[in-house]
Amino acid sequence: MDIQTPDWVKHAVFYQIFPDRFARSQQSRKRLLQNAAWEDWHAMPTLQGYKGGDLWGVMEKLDYLQDLGITAIYFTPIFQSASNHRYHTHDYYQVDPMLGGNPAFKDLLEEAHRRGLKVVLDGVFNHASRGLFFFHDILENGPHSPWVNWFKIHDWPLAPYTGEFPANYEGWVGNRALPVFNHDNPEVREYLMEIAEYWIKFGIDGWRLDVPFEIQTPGFWQEFRDRVKAINPEAYIVGEVWGDSRQWLDGTQFDGVMNYLFAGPTIAFAAGDRVDMEQVQGRDYQPYPPLFAREYGEKMQALLELYPWEIQLTQLNLLASHDTARLITIAGGDRASIELATLLLLTFPGAPSIYYGDEVGLPGAIDPDSRRGFPLEADWDYEIWAYHRKLITLRHAHPALRTGDYRVLFAEGTVYLFARTLGAEAITVAVNVGSTPSKASLTLETAAFERLPETIIFGTGQLSLHTGEATTGFTLELPPRSSCILL
Repeated sequence: MDIQTPDWVKHAVFYQIFPDRFARSQQSRKRLLQNAAWEDWHAMPTLQGYKGGDLWGVMEKLDYLQDLGITAIYFTPIFQSASNHRYHTHDYYQVDPMLGGNPAFKDLLEEAHRRGLKVVLDGVFNHASRGLFFFHDILENGPHSPWVNWFKIHDWPLAPYTGEFPANYEGWVGNRALPVFNHDNPEVREYLMEIAEYWIKFGIDGWRLDVPFEIQTPGFWQEFRDRVKAINPEAYIVGEVWGDSRQWLDGTQFDGVMNYLFAGPTIAFAAGDRVDMEQVQGRDYQPYPPLFAREYGEKMQALLELYPWEIQLTQLNLLASHDTARLITIAGGDRASIELATLLLLTFPGAPSIYYGDEVGLPGAIDPDSRRGFPLEADWDYEIWAYHRKLITLRHAHPALRTGDYRVLFAEGTVYLFARTLGAEAITVAVNVGSTPSKASLTLETAAFERLPETIIFGTGQLSLHTGEATTGFTLELPPRSSCILL
């Protein structure tokens, strides 16, 4: 079939924002909460405390994001909720008043679009909060409620707040705070479809879908795509699926998924035995055990063969998120691991996504520590920030790094080279994850180029060209724990 995905995503660099923790407005605003007891911004985050970040604060940081090279923002949930992460949705039509409500979001969306920035929202459509009106009516009226068939009620009475008795209804992963919708009910299905349509009409540029694999109702996601794309054919639909996603990436449902199948091996290769096992045990992706170049290359080639190319170009590639420990903490504080993994992220097919703060070296263990307040400028790691900024600039400057094909050229020991080619533009990316100097030698035939690389446009390395009667090629010498990009 002819698979259609949004063209803008293929050229985008995303920035993931956890709204309570990115920025609190510095200006005088008309707030519903004037004297809230916010947690200290720089203290260790807690499971239930709020730090008071808001959408006005995000708007005040748009200059910073654009200077970094960001072209799209992915927000974790912003709708009214009784949790700092807002995955417990109370009202799908109201932006949380702590974030500034619908007016603040409207202003932010308009300003982002004026600057050419796209905005993608997080849709939690598998389950809601026990504070959602429809479920609350059931709590008040029991089996007499008209909304009983909207959820998966098993028996009476319901016990939403105490573990002493059976809940008697289905909560996501057994959590009583998160009653699961009955998606087989046509009324529920229509309600959720209308929410998706409402915010696309409002002006958002797409949906990131929370745990979409939990919704098993036949045809649900096909209808979701049809109705969203009927309003905006270029809307981005990306699912949170951690593993093999072929059943959702057939061109009739999602444009991509959060690409943890890229994240795990890339961290395992770049960080190797530096990975802090306490930060990855029991996770749904595998940034361990350490990988050598050949194994890493095989995993990347297998990943690129898993889905159609049009889908590969709109995958949401990442190294960390609100659901993982932060990269620098996983890597035991090793800056070289951050740099090597970031280079692999920003030169891979698909849309790279940077988790807020990773670009300035913000540490954080698994939840809730991975959701810290964005640090003061005095606490930034400027070398990591400059590294991100330069690589993002290169990605924007070279179409081959965005939509060019991907071929492994050399994968031996700790050295890995691959090519991105598009038309006449050929770019070679090289990394040495080892702790000793290494080199790679290639001929034009093995590199499949028409001419030799001439210039190192990023990083460090020693390039030697050699021509002979039999072969023409090049040798690249790489220092320990280093990388470079050749044009």
